[in-house]
Amino acid sequence: MAQQSVATPQPVPTSDKLDAAVLKVAGVVVLGAIMSILDVTVVSVALPTFQSEFDASYARVAWTMTGYTLALATVIPLSGWAADRFGTKRLYMIALALFTIGSGLCATADTIGELIGYRVLQGLGGGMLMPIGMTIMTRAAGPHRIGRLMAVLGIPMLLGPIGGPILGGWLIDVASWHWIFLINLPIGLIALVYAQLALPKDSPEPSESFDFLGMLMLSPGLALFLYGVSTLPEAGTFADPEVWLPMLVGAALVVAFVRYSFKPRHPLLDLRLFRNRNLTIASVTLFVFIIAFMGAGLLFPSYFLQVRGETTLTAGLLMAPQGLGAMVTMPIAGMLADKVPVGRTVPFALVLIAAGFFTFTQVDPNTSYVLLCGSLFVMGLGMGGTMMPLMTSALRSLSGPEVARGSTLVNILQQIGGSIGAAVMSVILTNELNDSRPIPGAVDPSGNPVTEAGLAIAVQQRPELAQQFPVDPSFIERGLDYAADSFATTFWVGFALVLVTFVPAAFLPRRRERSHLLDDQPGGEQVKTPVVIH
Repeated sequence: MAQQSVATPQPVPTSDKLDAAVLKVAGVVVLGAIMSILDVTVVSVALPTFQSEFDASYARVAWTMTGYTLALATVIPLSGWAADRFGTKRLYMIALALFTIGSGLCATADTIGELIGYRVLQGLGGGMLMPIGMTIMTRAAGPHRIGRLMAVLGIPMLLGPIGGPILGGWLIDVASWHWIFLINLPIGLIALVYAQLALPKDSPEPSESFDFLGMLMLSPGLALFLYGVSTLPEAGTFADPEVWLPMLVGAALVVAFVRYSFKPRHPLLDLRLFRNRNLTIASVTLFVFIIAFMGAGLLFPSYFLQVRGETTLTAGLLMAPQGLGAMVTMPIAGMLADKVPVGRTVPFALVLIAAGFFTFTQVDPNTSYVLLCGSLFVMGLGMGGTMMPLMTSALRSLSGPEVARGSTLVNILQQIGGSIGAAVMSVILTNELNDSRPIPGAVDPSGNPVTEAGLAIAVQQRPELAQQFPVDPSFIERGLDYAADSFATTFWVGFALVLVTFVPAAFLPRRRERSHLLDDQPGGEQVKTPVVIH
């Protein structure tokens, strides 16, 4: 998530250990981080369930992820300004309340539109939990112990990609999809009470103004543009006003934002920072990588569920190797980031990702699970060696107040990239599935033709449907082939984007450069600026 600058420097104590008072505060922040991070990964295995429950296309249900990440991107720059104006404790508790209320409302959704709207509310709260929590922890412990604090926060960040899909799959299997949201209610209430008792009293100090005009252009602009893109599979043509009109208005708002952002003293996103070559190269590399990896990554559990007919719990377990791979290399990459130029490490990590990704471009209804899980593990190894080094490289050559603005810029690009990836990949998959052969005389409850791929997927998830559609078994077999080919085609797009990532990565620094991530403090103390990714 976005980095928050440290408050007034504190005296350096004789011990670097985290005392009981600091650990008490850290407990509050870890609870919030667990809810926020798990809720991204938990929902990934639920998308096919949302399809069948709400009778919606994959492109539409993917907005439960796209809307959430766009909301995260919206509040990242807002959180620092609001923390100064309203106080960190008060704002953190508001974020917890928003996230918890949003979770409860998600469980009550009767339509996919309601669920998307409630996910946006949930994202507005979740987006503030990590940056405000990091600020609270830094102020409580002092900047000299940021490394130890990052180790504490690293626990949910490492376990989230492993535990989220498994927890989500288990809850859906033993109860219902509602429980992937309801489980946040007791955790949220405990965290609210804990925060009230453990966090120090607020002392708000209003600082710089906030660029509300910029926010009103960027966030709606992205949302409208991506909505138009996601409507394409249902409309069937770019000529439909529901496709081109929101895309045109959204693109105009984004262009207007870019032109406007060079005027304010404190813009929402400081695009002037792109004059820094290292920041630009690292940001472009990270942006393209996120579109490919996060967009196609949402489809991995869907393949296991829809083509292979696995339960949601099994799909979650099959995704675990990816998280395990990242857990292996992320600490190593963190240690190497200060010693070896990223231009010498990131390309090797991208090779691992490309190698693992290629396997999924060849999937069929019977591809070996050993091969697929091994590929996910290799991709996880590559992901762990890519994300943090790129973030570090982007910020390394910045200094002073530029670091805070640069971290906000890079983190928002990360969330926007995830939103674009989810929307684009889901549209490609939906188009591919819709192009499969229709079954003569078969229509769904909405009156739309039933395709062989659509029927095969439905029967895989709900075998009782085979009785309602007494068709030749060869239709089901052929439909699964169509479905697997649709996933493979979509993975080819993701794989091509991974290859594109090698182009900017070739220009990453290959020589050690002086890092400006150390800010001069009174008394000559050098302090690392915290960098937190979601």
